[in-house]
Amino acid sequence: MLHIIDRRLSGKNKSIGNRERFLRRFRDQIREAVRRAVSGRSIHDIEQGEDITLPRRDVSEPVFGHGPGGRREAVHPGNQDYARGDRIQRPKGGGAGTGAGEASDSDAVGDDDFVFRITREEFMQYFFDELALPHLIRTQLLPDAPEWKSQRAGFIQQGAPSSLHVVRSMRMALGRRIAMGGEARRELRELEARLAETLRQHSPPPLEIEALQKLMDGLRRRLRRIPFLDPFDLRYRNRVRVPLPTAKAVMFCVMDVSGSMDEERKDLSKRFFILLYLFLMRHYERTDVVFIRHHTQAAEVSEQEFFHSTETGGTVVSSALVLMNDIIQARYPSDQWNIYGAQASDGDNWNQDSAKCRELLETQLLPAVRYFAYVQVGEENQNLWEEYSLVAADHPNFAMQKITAASEIYPVFRELFKKGRSA
Repeated sequence: MLHIIDRRLSGKNKSIGNRERFLRRFRDQIREAVRRAVSGRSIHDIEQGEDITLPRRDVSEPVFGHGPGGRREAVHPGNQDYARGDRIQRPKGGGAGTGAGEASDSDAVGDDDFVFRITREEFMQYFFDELALPHLIRTQLLPDAPEWKSQRAGFIQQGAPSSLHVVRSMRMALGRRIAMGGEARRELRELEARLAETLRQHSPPPLEIEALQKLMDGLRRRLRRIPFLDPFDLRYRNRVRVPLPTAKAVMFCVMDVSGSMDEERKDLSKRFFILLYLFLMRHYERTDVVFIRHHTQAAEVSEQEFFHSTETGGTVVSSALVLMNDIIQARYPSDQWNIYGAQASDGDNWNQDSAKCRELLETQLLPAVRYFAYVQVGEENQNLWEEYSLVAADHPNFAMQKITAASEIYPVFRELFKKGRSA
């Protein structure tokens, strides 16, 4: 078995292997610290590293203490204070903790919590741990840059020693020895039978016995010359690369920028979509992202416009859903693409339009998409929330959540995109 030991240093003479073991050991505590850090970050700081603080009790190692009773003898080299026979006080023990306990005006010294810094990549790894796009399937082969997998394809006569199939090789060797020595063994059995019959005679002729024995010895030497294992017998496991269908996915990000969306609600929506965008870019290479902003009219915009444009107006939510459906029909056929949608709004909509939104979802969008998530950045149950509640009751690929504060963004995001999510 091959063991590879990573002895690289990560700076300040610290081992990368030791750091990775530490991160694995305190995975749950670090994940919780990352969750707390997200709620207080701005949009631009979401991808930075973080100083992680762990309670001292979580990283402390077990120690042995002196218990009461018993006898102990020790030799102290260079001792100038005690002589043989002197009685010294036993060290105090009992497993006392290192904390200072209650507040005091003395100069008692305690231990601070353990603080270390995780990098940007480590932060994002814990940030998106155990998240995935629901119901993602592989749809088609891409001729330009296909994905490959290795699969077994029988046996070959040449290969690396590590791929040698011992059982198949010994089976081939046994079959070869049987085939090459079959005729000689048959003749040997016939000669043995003739010799036994000759020896049963009253006065067997010596010359005939000697001739039979010479023939038998020749056949035995012939059989011994057949090699036990020949290079022809060796068989190696054969593996070939086969192309895999690629999971092509598109995510539609739909954000309400109408006049009812104040700066706080827009900021919550942008934070949610930034998390979604970073998640897609980190975990899915072949994922298109379509940005749609809407007030009374919807428009497909660039990433820069989606997050930084200040355009506003009235509210007609159905305009965004109609545009999303038109783009799907024109560029993303559902039999070739995994289609996802995420919508953020405060739920305030023109009354007659909310029923139209529900109809568009049920008849056109939800049959075509793998998953659609709606996030309402507001506590009030607006008419759009009421209509979407009817959709969620009948469609397992539709989910809806509320966000009223920045601290709720991360839990809601994990709930919507956690692995194995069953709506």
